[in-house]
Amino acid sequence: MNEARKPVAVVIGATSKWQSDGRNTKLAHGKELDDSDLPVGLRWGVGGAIAQKFAQEGYFVVLTTRIASNAAALEAAIREQGGDSMIVELDLVSTESISNAFAEIRDQAGDPEVLVYNAGYLEGRDLPPEMELLEHIPVEMFETAQHIASRGPFLVAKEVMPSMRKEGKGSFLITNNQFSLRGKKRYTGQSLYYPRVMMRTLAQVLTEEYSEYGVHVANVIIDGLIDSPGTRALPIAQEQPDVIMNPIKIAEAFYYLHSQDKSCWSHEIQLTAFPNKPSY
Repeated sequence: MNEARKPVAVVIGATSKWQSDGRNTKLAHGKELDDSDLPVGLRWGVGGAIAQKFAQEGYFVVLTTRIASNAAALEAAIREQGGDSMIVELDLVSTESISNAFAEIRDQAGDPEVLVYNAGYLEGRDLPPEMELLEHIPVEMFETAQHIASRGPFLVAKEVMPSMRKEGKGSFLITNNQFSLRGKKRYTGQSLYYPRVMMRTLAQVLTEEYSEYGVHVANVIIDGLIDSPGTRALPIAQEQPDVIMNPIKIAEAFYYLHSQDKSCWSHEIQLTAFPNKPSY
C-alpha cells in the first residue's frame, strides 16, 4: 500500500463526531448537515485536519475509524490533495480489534513514526438534566469512557512504542481537553470526561519512560469548541464565532510538536481561543 515508503503517521479517530453526519451532529441538530460551504480542512474536525496536514508534509497517513465508510470522504480529499492514505477499522473497546488493526498497519504501511491519539466519545451527553449526578450515570457509559480515554491509549502505546524505541525516534501525541486538568461536575450536554485526567497522566508516564529513547510524547489540551459542521451550527457559534477554534491551526500545532528539535521538546501545550480565559 505504502509503495513510496513514506514515513507513516497514524491518526486514531480521524473523523469527528461533529462532522456533517456525525453522532453529535445528529444528536444536537436531529439531522445531517450540509458541509459543502465549509473549507475541506474543517469538515472532519481535528482528526481530519491533522491527517490532511501530515499528508501534505509527505507522510503516508493511516486513518482509523470504527467503520471504514466514516472516513471515505476524508481519504478521497487527501488523495485529491496529492497525498497518500489508507483506512483501517479499529474499535478501541476491543483489544483484538486494536491488535488486528496495527498488524494490518505494519503489514500494509509500515511502523508508525507518528501516532496521534485523537479518539473522542459522547457517552453521557444525551442524559437529561435530572441525571447530572454521578449516582445516576450508568456503569456502561463510564466503562466506554474509560476504554477510550484511558485503556485505549494504553493499548495503542503498547503497539507502537516498541518500534519507536528501537528506532530512537517517533512522536506519540494525545488530543485531550480542559477536563484533564482537574475533575469537574458533568453538566447536561457534556460527556463523561472524568477519565481524561488519566489520559493526561498516561502521557506524563510515557514521557518519563520513553523520552530517553528519543520518543517524543505530548499531551495537547484543546481548551474550547472546535469548528466543524455540527459545532458551527450551534447557537454559541452563531452568536460568538470568535470562540470557535480552527482545526487547521490546531493541526499545525501537532505538526510543530512532531518537528521540534530534541533539545527543546514540549510535553504539554494548551490551546485556547483568544476571547476565552484558559482553563485551570
